[in-house]
Amino acid sequence: MTLSVDITHRTPGFEVQARFEAPRGVTVLFGRSGSGKTTIANAVAGLVRPEAGRIVADEMVLMDSTQGLWLPPHRRRIGYVFQEGRLFPHLTVRQNLEYGRRFAPAGAVLEDERHVVEMLGIEHLMERRPAKLSGGEKQRVAIGRALLSAPRLIVADEPLASLDEARKAEILPYLERLRDEVDIPILYVSHSAAEVARLATTVVVLENGRVVRHGSATDVLADPEVTPLGARSAGAMLTARVARHHEDGLTELDAGGFPLFLPRVAQAPGSRARVRIAAHDVILSRDRPDGLSALNILPGIVIDIRSGDGPGAILSLRTPAGTLLARVTRRSVAALGLSPGTECHAVIKTVAIAPEDVGGQDGGHEESRVAPEEIE
Repeated sequence: MTLSVDITHRTPGFEVQARFEAPRGVTVLFGRSGSGKTTIANAVAGLVRPEAGRIVADEMVLMDSTQGLWLPPHRRRIGYVFQEGRLFPHLTVRQNLEYGRRFAPAGAVLEDERHVVEMLGIEHLMERRPAKLSGGEKQRVAIGRALLSAPRLIVADEPLASLDEARKAEILPYLERLRDEVDIPILYVSHSAAEVARLATTVVVLENGRVVRHGSATDVLADPEVTPLGARSAGAMLTARVARHHEDGLTELDAGGFPLFLPRVAQAPGSRARVRIAAHDVILSRDRPDGLSALNILPGIVIDIRSGDGPGAILSLRTPAGTLLARVTRRSVAALGLSPGTECHAVIKTVAIAPEDVGGQDGGHEESRVAPEEIE
C-alpha cells in the first residue's frame, strides 16, 4: 500500500509544489512552521483542494486535476488524527471507538478491535469519558477510532504538539507499534527532529512549500544539508542492538561492533533500537582519547564538511554504527587538519542522549552497516 502525491496549490503570498511517494510505514512531512506540511496533509485528506495535481492512495485516485476528478473527504477513507483528540465528550472510550467502526465500508478488511485496544494500551480506559483522560490517552483513543474506520491511510497532523514532554514520552512507544503492526501508510506532520528519528520510515523535508529532500530516515537525517530547523537541530540516526542492561542504570548497545552506553532504555536485550545523536553532542579527536569521563568513543572517517557564513561547520563521519554528524567550529576543523578521508574518533556523552531520542527499530527496515575493519 502506498500514497502518491503530486500537487500544486497557491494561496495569497504562498505556493506549495510537492511531489513524493509514501510507502508502508510512517512518512513524516518535516519542516518549520509555515513550510506547507499541513496544507499537503489537508490536500490528501480532502480538506484543501489543490489547484492542480494528482493524489493516489492504495490505487484509489483521490484527485486528478487533468480529469476533473475530486473525491470528497467522506469518500476517501482516511483516518485523520488532529493535534487534539477531538473525541465526543458525551461518549465513553468504547463508544468513541465504535463510532469509528460505523465509517468502515461494507466488505472492508477490518482491524481487530481487541488488537487495536491492546496495541494502544487503552483496555483500562474503555468506560471512561474524554474528560477523565490525559492528553496522551485522548490521542491514543483518537488513533484507535481512526484505525477502526478501516482507512486507506492515516493522516496525523502534529498529534503530539499539544502534549507536554511526559505525555509525549508516554505515547511515542504506541506510535512505534502503530508503525510496525499496521499495514497502511501513515502520513505524519512534525517539526520535531526527535519525533522524526523515533518514528519515520520515510522523510519528506519541506522548505517554503517545496520538497528539498526525500528518502529514508537514516539517509535524510545523516545529510548535513538537511537542517530545516537550524544547525542546532542537526543530528543523525543510528540503529544498534541492545546488548545488556547494567546494574548502574546504563544500557549497553552493540553499535556496529562497538559499545554505546545510554541511560537505561526499555527495550529487551537482543532487540534493535534507533538512537538519535545530536550533532552538537559529538566531540572529535584525531587520536583515540584517554582519561575522559565520556564512555562512548567511535572510530570514524570524515566524509564531508559543510561550512556556513558563521563560525560553525557540520561534518559527516562514517562509523561502524552508521553515519554521524558533528557540529564544531571551523577553527577546530583547521586545528585538527580535518578533511574528507581523515580518520578520527567521535566522542559522545552518555547523558547527552535523552530518552525521547531512543526508540524501537522498525522490524521491516534494516539499516546498512560499515564493517569495523573498514574504519580501523
